[in-house]
Amino acid sequence: MLTVVKESGVGPRAPATAEPAKAPQKPHAVVIGSGFGGLAAAVRLGARGYRVTVLERLDAPGGRAYVFRQDGFTFDAGPTIVTAPFLFEELWQLCGRRMADDVDLRPLDPFYRIRFDDGATFDYSGDPAAMRAAIARVSPDDVAGYERFMAASERHFRIGFEKLGDVSFGSWTDMARVLPDLVKLQGYRSVYNLVAKYIRDERLRRVFSFHPLLIGGDPFSATSVYSLIAFLERQWGVHFAMGGTGRLVAGLVDLIAGQGGRLRLGAEVSRILVKGRRAVGVALASGEVIPAEVVVSNADTAWTYRNLLPEEARRRWSDRRLERTRYSMSLFLWYFGTKRRYEDVPHHTILMGPRYRGLIADIFKRKVLAEDFSLYLHRPSATDPSLAPPGCDAFYVLSPVPNLEAAVDWRASAEPYRKRLAAYLDSTLLPGLEDSVVTSRLMTPLDFQDRLLSYRGAAFGMEPILTQSAWFRPHNRSEDIEHLYIVGAGTHPGAGLPGVLTSAKVLDKVVPDAAALA
Repeated sequence: MLTVVKESGVGPRAPATAEPAKAPQKPHAVVIGSGFGGLAAAVRLGARGYRVTVLERLDAPGGRAYVFRQDGFTFDAGPTIVTAPFLFEELWQLCGRRMADDVDLRPLDPFYRIRFDDGATFDYSGDPAAMRAAIARVSPDDVAGYERFMAASERHFRIGFEKLGDVSFGSWTDMARVLPDLVKLQGYRSVYNLVAKYIRDERLRRVFSFHPLLIGGDPFSATSVYSLIAFLERQWGVHFAMGGTGRLVAGLVDLIAGQGGRLRLGAEVSRILVKGRRAVGVALASGEVIPAEVVVSNADTAWTYRNLLPEEARRRWSDRRLERTRYSMSLFLWYFGTKRRYEDVPHHTILMGPRYRGLIADIFKRKVLAEDFSLYLHRPSATDPSLAPPGCDAFYVLSPVPNLEAAVDWRASAEPYRKRLAAYLDSTLLPGLEDSVVTSRLMTPLDFQDRLLSYRGAAFGMEPILTQSAWFRPHNRSEDIEHLYIVGAGTHPGAGLPGVLTSAKVLDKVVPDAAALA
């Protein structure tokens, strides 16, 4: 059960002679949006002495990590892969608590099962010996190349994650200092190009280059720095929160409540209030004005600049610049529950389609809805049967699709596309699926635009290419407005749970201490 702290009413006042002296009020920080970036920011600001209010326009917290419940099934709407769990543990430690007391994280083995179009499978894990054996079964000549790739992935991890992850990149000099490292790491290469440098077999090149898709990137364009994900997964594993990712959301909400912070649901921000060139609060769609010394936006970054700030207040992030920016792909998701269990299907399955480069180009460059697809199938009830009624399974299947720059009428196309996915799953992993589904719901690029307020329906904000990373990405401390800060997928270091949690960590370096604003 989520704990939501509501503003209390004003009770009867004691006589003036009995009224104790009031302590100075803490500086107020308003956080727009309750995705993981916003919740983590609220915890960090609360730990630094701010009085925090989180404003969420939906009826429950989580943002992209919203939870759908229907017909006895529980569906995580978005993030389902938990890596670098220490970033969550840090937030509990800031509140003097242990995450393990509130959230049961279970390591998964394998991380994913990858199914090729011909039916062959590859179990991807963090066990080096098991991985070498799996690679040898596919292409014995690539075992040594895999080792060299993992060594390269570790080098990218040491620089890109450990050294640069929580750098604010507020100045071009921050970027200048890292350029030698980026050149040394060949950051100008794409992830696929780096993988192909070490691995020859095309199937294995797909296995080790798909990770940018998890953060909205094109493997053939995303900077090779993101190859660090392979080592990051080996270092800390892939985990699942029992009860679903929503348990992590609930845990963070409880931390905020314990700090005395507030979470207001159904509170839609219509604009950020600016005085001079400084954020001084927000106005809600209801007309209510909430003053604040600090404003943090966890809303989509392009939406924040285009819709919550007047263009005359913006210098760097003008409408024209935002329109010329490249945005990530979108997603089509089908959440469904079955009246039977599919015991042979693991927690995470990636189903590779017949094409790779061509399909990626259709999604990112040509922006057309292809006839074929590659899919991610999530079966959380494989690990936690409580997410479905007894004898049943909970699933979602995710298909990367073009964002709304594509000429796709999703109101007309959604159900036919769902049927295509259902027929494919029925013929491959889930026999009898068509007759087994007992509950169903869809999410399309229109939902990312209209429900989550993502510009162009992009599921991960700006595309993670080299010229839209680090200093080139919208800064964590707004370049345009003082005391406005940005967290989430659209700022540095980018999308994915480690990225959005680290974006909140950057605030420790760029937001003034509460005492300085008291």
